[in-house]
Amino acid sequence: MKKILTILLGGATALLLTLALLAPSLLGFSITQLGNAVRVATGMGAKLACSARFVSGFSESRIVDDLASYSPANRLLDLQYGERTVTAALFGMGRASASYRDGLGCTLDIGDTRALDQVQMQPVAANGDEWPLGSRVSSIDADLQQRVEAIVAADNSAGLQTRALVVVQNGKLLAEAYGPGIDVETPLLGWSMGKSLTAIMQGRMETLGLADSQVQPVFAEWQDDARAQIALEDLLHMSSGLDFDETYAPGSDATEMLFNAHSASDVAMVSPAAYGPGEHFSYSSGTTNLIARWMHEQLGGDVQASLDFFSREILQPLGMAHTVFELDPSGVFVGSSYIYASGRDWARLGQLMLNRGEWHGEQLLSADWVARAAAPNGSPNESRYGYQFWLNGGGEMLRYPQLPADAYFMKGNRAQVVMISPSTNTVVVRLGWSAGDYPTGENFAGLLPGA
Repeated sequence: MKKILTILLGGATALLLTLALLAPSLLGFSITQLGNAVRVATGMGAKLACSARFVSGFSESRIVDDLASYSPANRLLDLQYGERTVTAALFGMGRASASYRDGLGCTLDIGDTRALDQVQMQPVAANGDEWPLGSRVSSIDADLQQRVEAIVAADNSAGLQTRALVVVQNGKLLAEAYGPGIDVETPLLGWSMGKSLTAIMQGRMETLGLADSQVQPVFAEWQDDARAQIALEDLLHMSSGLDFDETYAPGSDATEMLFNAHSASDVAMVSPAAYGPGEHFSYSSGTTNLIARWMHEQLGGDVQASLDFFSREILQPLGMAHTVFELDPSGVFVGSSYIYASGRDWARLGQLMLNRGEWHGEQLLSADWVARAAAPNGSPNESRYGYQFWLNGGGEMLRYPQLPADAYFMKGNRAQVVMISPSTNTVVVRLGWSAGDYPTGENFAGLLPGA
């Protein structure tokens, strides 16, 4: 026994020494952050693998490759797949698990999650009506379809991993192409495009008289300090002034929020004020999760009520039959990051904005709210951001010089993009897994009318 223990301890020591040598140059973190790095790696591995497997239907090999695009260390994870669970471990130094629930997607098993077992998500039935009301598409433009297919093929030859490219003009789906293993029904992770959906939910609440973008203080917990002056609109504009660490490194606010917290919004809730409201734009996923928390509270602080609202007011009217908006372990939508939707469903959200909030004769969002959502904020350092939408114009230069000045975007990590272009009456959706830069401006410009 003593000899066995010596061998085991020696192996553990060798592993730590190896990690100490590899961490700074290969794995991307200091050995002093090893504990946090293990927690992030296992939490991220369990969560993303669970959703990729049970929501998107990806293979185990694709999941490992996707995780490794963030850090080679993720290839060291031991991922174990159960009937509805995924467990991630790293050489015995850390372990995390996530569970899948029908209609809810995957949630990390952190703290008490029993409330999630008591709720149900009302499914959206697909129908055979013409898109966007249904799944039938009879409007494909042969020339545009050829261009879309050529872009997807070129992207994937270059290793950019474009998984869906969809073009809508004048309310008609004119072209779409998909990468290997992806089809028109595959829900794909939008990452921070979920921020725009969170804003749309707030806009729907406002249109129904359930929300006021000028409300302050947003939370009772802020009423006795500088944060009392923050309005909900400041959160929508990412100009709340809260000191939230958005860097994606072991131990940061952002990684703690997404991969280690029972309540994602708790992390940003305690952030102090670093600037006055409206004085400084600072991109913050924590801010979006505060909006999600605020909406959850306005809907009664009840998980089922929040799910019912999302289904009744967003999914059902838009016919989004292939969309999953995931919850944190406490039962609040992770508005910043965790929405999976098909290319066509993402296009439906873009078309709703292009329609100025009107959908099949119903004003789901007020035209005034849509105008405010697509207008610049008042911060002096970055005005090209509306209500959780990135703007092409509204500043000293266009974000994408090749694209119309009035275009605005849902954007997410790995070059997820939904472009809404009012002047050309166009929506373009690109979903993929690009670890580096993606030629959004160049590629989208070639899909606009007259290109």
